[in-house]
Amino acid sequence: MKQRLTRRRAALPLLAALTIDGGSALAQTATGKGGAADGPIGLPAGYTLVWSDEFDRDGLPDATKWAYDTGMNKQGWHNREKQYYAGPRAENAVVRDGRLLITARKEALSSRPDWGGQHYSSTRLITKGKAEWTYGFFEIRARLPCGRGTWPAIWTLGSQGDWPAAGELDILEHMGQKPDWVFSTVHTSSGHGGHGVGDGRKLATACDRFHDYQMLWTPREIRFGIDGQVHAAYPNLDQGPAQWPFDKPQFLILNLAIGGDLGGEIDDAIFPVSYEVAHVRVYQQAR
Repeated sequence: MKQRLTRRRAALPLLAALTIDGGSALAQTATGKGGAADGPIGLPAGYTLVWSDEFDRDGLPDATKWAYDTGMNKQGWHNREKQYYAGPRAENAVVRDGRLLITARKEALSSRPDWGGQHYSSTRLITKGKAEWTYGFFEIRARLPCGRGTWPAIWTLGSQGDWPAAGELDILEHMGQKPDWVFSTVHTSSGHGGHGVGDGRKLATACDRFHDYQMLWTPREIRFGIDGQVHAAYPNLDQGPAQWPFDKPQFLILNLAIGGDLGGEIDDAIFPVSYEVAHVRVYQQAR
């Protein structure tokens, strides 16, 4: 999703690939042996909370839980995105009244030594180096921004190895140009970028109300859901790490990209625009 929209096509037995058409995602059902892209999703019995942020302390995001990814500001971010990701800066990421606000602004932070010519600022928060997990039930309650050019995401990346071999799990992506459509995608060596595997659903209130975006990741399958209902599933087909690299830790990312291959054309009248998160919770099976 956020690494590179590589166009290499690979065989995906029993799976359907996410395709990119004119900058918009047209998701197809990802099912296969052991996978079911419908039904309920929720906290399984025997799982306990192992990590969370309830955003109950005003100010900058909790530095014991979140770091800032700014590493590609100078050269420019993947997928032709247009934003500069700021470090600790309340204008772009702040906790207020029990919510995390990630805000994109139309501004050029040209005095920053790593500025790469971007005319928009935003934030990319990561748990890398602070928390990572192998398997679990993830729930993020969020209200999404709207407006052409916004591209918010909730996702994980493998903390060991390079992309796409280490795997990527997109719990949520949303495009402001299609405000009532949300989707989830899996990226691996066997299918990534424009050929990642996933599906989505219509959600008319994505920008008006908070919803629970969920992922249940087990050794046999990954399911993605919204408000307790599955919309995509990715099974372990026992075909090796190219198809299933998901037996190693992943870290979590919250970001708001602007423009690029999925963000598309930008409407400057929308800024500043914010993406709100009420909580992030990670549960794992009790050992």
